[in-house]
Amino acid sequence: MSAPTTHRSAEEIGRTELGPRPLPELGEQRSAADLSTVDTVLANGLRVIAVRRSSVPLVEVRLRIPFGDPAASSVGSTHAARAEVLANTVLTGTATRSRVDVDTELALVGGELDAVVDPERLAFSGNALVSGLDTVLDVLRDVLTGATYPVEEVERERVRLVERIRLARSQPNVIAREALQKHLYGDHPFAKEMPEAEEVAAVSRDDVLALHASAVLPRGSVLVVVGDVEPDAAVRAVEGALGGWTGEGTAVSLSPLPVVQGGDVLLVHRPGAVQSQIRLAGRGLVRTDPRYPALQIANLVFGGFFSSRLVENIREDKGYTYSARSHPEFTPGGATLLVDADTASEVTAAALLETRYELARLGLVPPSESEVGTARRYAIGSLLTATSSQGGLASFLVNLAGLGLGIEWFTGHPERLAAVTVEQVAEAALEFFAPSAFTGVLVGDAELLAPQLRALGGVSLP
Repeated sequence: MSAPTTHRSAEEIGRTELGPRPLPELGEQRSAADLSTVDTVLANGLRVIAVRRSSVPLVEVRLRIPFGDPAASSVGSTHAARAEVLANTVLTGTATRSRVDVDTELALVGGELDAVVDPERLAFSGNALVSGLDTVLDVLRDVLTGATYPVEEVERERVRLVERIRLARSQPNVIAREALQKHLYGDHPFAKEMPEAEEVAAVSRDDVLALHASAVLPRGSVLVVVGDVEPDAAVRAVEGALGGWTGEGTAVSLSPLPVVQGGDVLLVHRPGAVQSQIRLAGRGLVRTDPRYPALQIANLVFGGFFSSRLVENIREDKGYTYSARSHPEFTPGGATLLVDADTASEVTAAALLETRYELARLGLVPPSESEVGTARRYAIGSLLTATSSQGGLASFLVNLAGLGLGIEWFTGHPERLAAVTVEQVAEAALEFFAPSAFTGVLVGDAELLAPQLRALGGVSLP
């Protein structure tokens, strides 16, 4: 006699003879825990935010230096190219440490330190065992005040960057992003997220040294320390290490961006493409706007997570795309709502039509109480989950600081989300998600797409 089977499918487990099993009630969402913190500005102008989170015996360090182009109005500025080379070589040697010395000292305390740059900021990210905080800060001090940019390192990284940029510019997502930024912001330096390969190839060691001297400045910058360390002690350690970091002037922040205006979608021809990239953009709200929590929830209902209307329509129901989403992007002086979807060429026009339909429906058939409740729980839960680790909290706080905000915004946001009403979400949906409020780009093969897009309307053809 064979043994009875014990396997049951998920559907069988979820049902009884009387019907589906009732789902258990969701647990109450816990707000951000009280955090011991210090937020101060050192004599050299460096803002320091230190937070104690003792979950593990580690410490995370984030440094944000505003790194806007001081010659943004000049034609042919090579700031972006010089900044990329700087970020990729700043940790390759100082007067007292070689690249190997930097890596070895950090490894001995279980640590690491990296640098990246974009049009807004030069960012350093590091971590270590708590006992290694002084080592991380001393290495950081050394590269901030004495990076030597060895010739061979600059040449090696420059060649690698040229190859990486040329490869990146062949990728559909990069093509779509660059086209969207140019369409929205024109010649504003924020639109130039990646320099030209030829510009990078022309950067010299002297160019990088000059940029470091003029732009790597403490005043206007912010450093965040999160870990199993007392905030006052962390601030003292930062002051001891970086108090001597000085420079003339203030780190350069980007000028505010023009407000995004609704209009036609621009079709960007990509010959032979079998897929299309739909990228739409509309006006958003800064985090300090009283309406922002309602807009955040409205965005989630529209396309901000898997259980959203847009995903349900063009992915689950119609199968037009594997991935669709909407999300805010916080830009200099403002914010933008972005909608992204990649589709097969033959369903591109249909996907754009359904996306516009869902934008209109969000305002005309506003989110229900159930939809708002689900999105609210997701918003609070994802915020707390993303900041539950020391690294997550450090990264979140340094981004907030770049917007002029502090830890008070973080600790108070779950309560603001909890207070949002269904009516407030409906108002935000009607105001910000009208199809006419959006513009954008569509990257694909114009020969295949043009007939249907011409019939659909609202698309500027090449």
